[in-house]
Amino acid sequence: MAEFMTGLKRTSYCGDLRIENAGQEVTVCGWVQRQRDLGQLIFIDLRDRTGIVQLAFDDSTDKEIFEKAFNARSEYVLAAKGVVRERSSKSDKIATGDIEIEVTDLRVLSKAQTPPFEIVDKSSTNEELRLKYRYLDLRRKPLQDNIIMRSKIAKTARDYFYENGFIEIETPMMIKSTPEGARDYLVPSRVHQGSFYALPQSPQIYKQLLMLSGFDRYIQLARCFRDEDLRADRQPEFTQIDMELSFVDADDIMQINEGLFKRIFKDVLGKELETPFERMTYTEAMEKYGSDKPDIRFGMEICNISDLVADCGFGVFKGAVDNGGSVRAIVAKNAAQALTRKEIDKLTEFVKGIGAKGLAFIRWVDEKPACSFAKFMTDEELSSIIERTGAEKGDVVLFVADKNSVVLSTLGALRLNVAKKLDIIPDTFKFLWIVDFPFFEYDKESGEWLAMHHPFTMPREDCLQYLDSDPSKVIAKAFDLTLNGTELSSGSIRITDYELQQRMFRALKMTDDEINAKFGFLVEAYKYGAPPHGGMGIGLDRIAMLLSGADSLRDVTAFPKVQNASELMSACPSPVDDESLSVLGISVNKTE
Repeated sequence: MAEFMTGLKRTSYCGDLRIENAGQEVTVCGWVQRQRDLGQLIFIDLRDRTGIVQLAFDDSTDKEIFEKAFNARSEYVLAAKGVVRERSSKSDKIATGDIEIEVTDLRVLSKAQTPPFEIVDKSSTNEELRLKYRYLDLRRKPLQDNIIMRSKIAKTARDYFYENGFIEIETPMMIKSTPEGARDYLVPSRVHQGSFYALPQSPQIYKQLLMLSGFDRYIQLARCFRDEDLRADRQPEFTQIDMELSFVDADDIMQINEGLFKRIFKDVLGKELETPFERMTYTEAMEKYGSDKPDIRFGMEICNISDLVADCGFGVFKGAVDNGGSVRAIVAKNAAQALTRKEIDKLTEFVKGIGAKGLAFIRWVDEKPACSFAKFMTDEELSSIIERTGAEKGDVVLFVADKNSVVLSTLGALRLNVAKKLDIIPDTFKFLWIVDFPFFEYDKESGEWLAMHHPFTMPREDCLQYLDSDPSKVIAKAFDLTLNGTELSSGSIRITDYELQQRMFRALKMTDDEINAKFGFLVEAYKYGAPPHGGMGIGLDRIAMLLSGADSLRDVTAFPKVQNASELMSACPSPVDDESLSVLGISVNKTE
């Protein structure tokens, strides 16, 4: 039976004790990491969220206490009182390695069965089992450190925004369904049978309404929900550092966010960030890096050689240009030894898997470069390609020819793949603003122009003339912040003019009924005096993932979902009984 903690109150955390505490009487509480029985000497490593401290028991210890230490096993919960003393055999593996606690009182607060896996920092246990027992997995220090860092980021963000005049306001969790790109999670109403609330994909409409209400600086750590396929940097529920500001332009919003990250990096990592962050247009990012969230920590920029091969004898290159596409390349410097023919074959399969037809290459190992398409080219054409790409002996040049969209996206992904393979990405942080996004993107399936961000994004004034005639030329006052190739946030200046908003809806082929059903209350609000405003939403989980060096959002989320959006520990989602469904007026028809 567990012992009650009468008279024992924790005075210190395990990982906080140092040599300066020698001679002090302390009480610590935690879990047994391991117990070592050396006969007349027993050591217990006691663990809490701050670290580990060694408890010492010897022939001078009270026999009853010594017996408790003898019987203690991994993951027992203990409270220990004693005097801090210098260790005779010190350890540099833990922060408390210079001291130990000479125990004078010990309580077993809870016994533990042998856990399904060992609670150690570097676990080789498969993730599925660890997620099933997530409460045990969360005892591991790396995960605890990630969750604590996430908490520090959230606190720093709140402090920063409070100091800059923002007001924290909660917006509803059950809202009207207004799809924003992903599917909504729907909540059935018992009172209004047949009707549904939606869980918010973001607080977008409500935060704009708050600007119309006169709260000129809003902030919220908002929970958001999207019913979409998962990946390493995506969860169905996530937290957004959400903000909206009135009487500002895009530069103001970007500046306040640069200040936020400067503060986060200083408070959380102890690093000084240089501001302002670099800016790049969407078009430049796509042309140079094949991505609207490029990792700019390394070079390997995309080079366009279409004009050099437009009339060459290589049909693949010439055909791509003739059909309105392009031929482009990336150069992997000093990579000829690492990128063997076998490795290039693997890269060819990689690009085919993401939509390209193939991969051409120049691999320069000997005096004369080996070229996969040399027999179709003149020496002059090959020389001009080498000159344009800047290739030298020791380099590998990789080419893709196709439609521009295929070429750019393929080389963007290939660039990252090759950089990781060559291990040339510096361990540093590189922020980048992407600006001047196209307002519309063409959807081939529907044959319609869709809003790239959302329909409340303000277009640039000089582009309004193209709104009805050529949507491809309309540029949005939208901006994304990226870090090391990951999108952290998306923001824009909002439309506040009623007539312009109607024009945007019409350009998006939305009917009056559609507009009223989805956004009627917001559009109506524009009639009563709307201040110019804009805002952003920053992924708190993604910041935590990047700052902690985690591989997945699961590593910074306490109780995450897996690929199929289920939680293995609680086995949700799960069926509910017929009576509960009946109250909601719902019946379930299972499909194959």
